[in-house]
Amino acid sequence: MTTSPHEPTPRPTVVAVPGLDPVTAGGRRRLPFTVLAKPTGAACNLDCTYCFFLSKELLYDGDGQRMSEAGLDAYLANLLRSQPDGDVEIAWQGGEPTMRGIPFFRRAVELAEQLRRPKQTVRHTLQTNGTLLDDAWGEFLATNGFLIGLSMDGPAHLHDAYRVNKAGRATHAQVLRGLDVLKRHGVEFNILCTVHAVNQDHGLEVYRYFRDELGARHLQFIPIVERVTREQLPIAEQGWKDGNGTRILYRQEGDAVTSRSVDPAAWGEFLVAVFDEWAANDIGEVFVQHFDVMLGNALGQYSMCVHAPECGSALAVEHTGDVYSCDHFVEPGYLLGNVGERSLQTMLQSPAQREFGAAKRTSLPRQCVECPVRWACHGGCPKDRFDVSRDGEPGLNHLCAGYYRAFSHAEPTIRRMAELVAPTLG
Repeated sequence: MTTSPHEPTPRPTVVAVPGLDPVTAGGRRRLPFTVLAKPTGAACNLDCTYCFFLSKELLYDGDGQRMSEAGLDAYLANLLRSQPDGDVEIAWQGGEPTMRGIPFFRRAVELAEQLRRPKQTVRHTLQTNGTLLDDAWGEFLATNGFLIGLSMDGPAHLHDAYRVNKAGRATHAQVLRGLDVLKRHGVEFNILCTVHAVNQDHGLEVYRYFRDELGARHLQFIPIVERVTREQLPIAEQGWKDGNGTRILYRQEGDAVTSRSVDPAAWGEFLVAVFDEWAANDIGEVFVQHFDVMLGNALGQYSMCVHAPECGSALAVEHTGDVYSCDHFVEPGYLLGNVGERSLQTMLQSPAQREFGAAKRTSLPRQCVECPVRWACHGGCPKDRFDVSRDGEPGLNHLCAGYYRAFSHAEPTIRRMAELVAPTLG
């Protein structure tokens, strides 16, 4: 499985400064947006126990889970036509996208260069579990300037708890070999680390492992919340498979979570441990997405949908060209259309998608509205809002306690940083 951080792998910057003003097309303003495209659908060479996306193959069962060349052409033409001038990020995810092979991505690079407008600059990002990377991949990725998001959950004894292959065997050593390929070829990379029941109490160990042993300088920490109905909880605990090994389709339903899910309080302490180490030693040297985002929020610059006031500008495109409201809502009810039939801008600006994005703000319970760290959190991701507030209102984020602890702890330092940075933004 490739982890899903809600946003494409970010470029290594401290603060995401807004880019060029969107241009207009047909009298309609082009809204900036991001897309996670899945050239292999939900197909993956691993079988990570907590992977919500493996079950999405059931939506397209038996179709091979492969984006065709015609589909690639339709997607890239639509994407580049729909994006404003300036930098355009083409983000590839899965499943495991490297299963589609180098020739597919070579063609993607060629097509993007042919289809982009003169004032557009294209960069490709790819999120991978790293286990299939070899020198051929390293050379290709380096030559074409790919930014890689590499999924790893810490040192071997933590990573291998859930990130296993189809035979249930450990994968940490394979990921290290993939990382070595990236380093040897000078490929820029970020670490994408999910935080779950096994590594949640080891924040400092995980952070130092990435920083000191792997030499990573750009980190994302992604909380695992496997939401499930109480009726389906026994199957979910088996890795979303029944006794016969048949998968069930993961949906954003229910008010229970699996035992693999991160504990809300532990999530907060994980972030606090990382923040204290980072603030004491690594500001300006190591870039941690949550802290970059917090600083951006303090400056009114929202670079991550999870902690922006509204969402809806991070779409997901399946291998068939079907477009969904969000990577976490690839399920019936959130299908917006197909890239071969409707423009991404049309889907982005559709009433259904606008309502989806605005609901993040309008559905906040009073506890969130009045929260002193709302400016940093904004209620978190809607997929995790299934708890009840102190006043009995529905819609409280399951991770509320953790976010409150972490953001309250970090606020004084982040506010001071914002005061220093603000004058430089003009």
